[in-house]
Amino acid sequence: MSKAVVLGAAGGIGQPLALLLKCNPLVKELSLYDIVNTPGVAADLSHISTPAKVEGFLPADDGLKKALTGADVVVIPAGVPRKPGMTRDDLFKINAGIVRDLATGIATVAPKAFVLVISNPVNSTVPIVAEVFKKHGVFDPKRLFGVTTLDVVRASTFSAEVLGDVSLAPSISVPVVGGHSGVTIVPLFSQSSHPLPKDFSESSLQALTTRVQFGGDEVVKAKDGAGSATLSMAYAGAEFATKVIKALNGEKGIVAPTYVNLNADKEGGDALKKEIGKSLDYFSTNVELGPEGVAKIHTLGKLTSFEQGLIQTAVPELETNITKGVSFVETPKL
Repeated sequence: MSKAVVLGAAGGIGQPLALLLKCNPLVKELSLYDIVNTPGVAADLSHISTPAKVEGFLPADDGLKKALTGADVVVIPAGVPRKPGMTRDDLFKINAGIVRDLATGIATVAPKAFVLVISNPVNSTVPIVAEVFKKHGVFDPKRLFGVTTLDVVRASTFSAEVLGDVSLAPSISVPVVGGHSGVTIVPLFSQSSHPLPKDFSESSLQALTTRVQFGGDEVVKAKDGAGSATLSMAYAGAEFATKVIKALNGEKGIVAPTYVNLNADKEGGDALKKEIGKSLDYFSTNVELGPEGVAKIHTLGKLTSFEQGLIQTAVPELETNITKGVSFVETPKL
């Protein structure tokens, strides 16, 4: 039984994410933090007949510190969503500062917690959290995760649609590697548990890949200015948090794609760097989870030439995103 904390709990992702965690029998305590409305969200959730005790905190009276005290798992969906016409650069400028400040709180109050970053752009916000932790001398690469589960959920769902049976979606497993935005998202359909139809053309595969990569745009457009992918992201965030909590409790054999610091498992990380041909510090790949967080980083395995091309496109973009996150938090020279 764990204490889970949601930072950004009153927002479009935060509220449904908090609801799903309140319904999770593995969560004993649920702490909610945001700059507005959290006591109301907590009061609402507290009426649900599940075991988790819910509390909501605001910035006043050391709210962040109180929310984080005793945390086992901290999920961060805080920040602003992407609106139509907004570039990822616009998004970065706002969300980077929010994530840096929350990371400072975690580093000082709950440095041993598992930190699950949802705030976009994940390719840059995860390195921001890491750099803040390094400044406080508490960085453990095994405990920091970028949540890329929505890409996996989309790949499974869209595969089921292609196969003509949506009921297959929960049982379809497609590894999605690279990062968590646009061309850095690389779905490996050749390794899917349910192969695509034999007559599936290259152009159809390209279209399916693009749909996974830019699924967020599909939702932003459909919501017509009223939001982004909040409900599906909340579902994906809760799914990944559940996996982390189960691993924390000693359940074995849990493997999921997630964006991690490759030093979390040096052997696996070095093998992965060799595969992608670049010494990146962060990459999303299948990771085995354990009580200590990252137990093993898996390599990419056998790729098709199409997938190798996608990786080659993803790597320079990822490198730029990572550098942007690291340089946002100026680490003093020793």
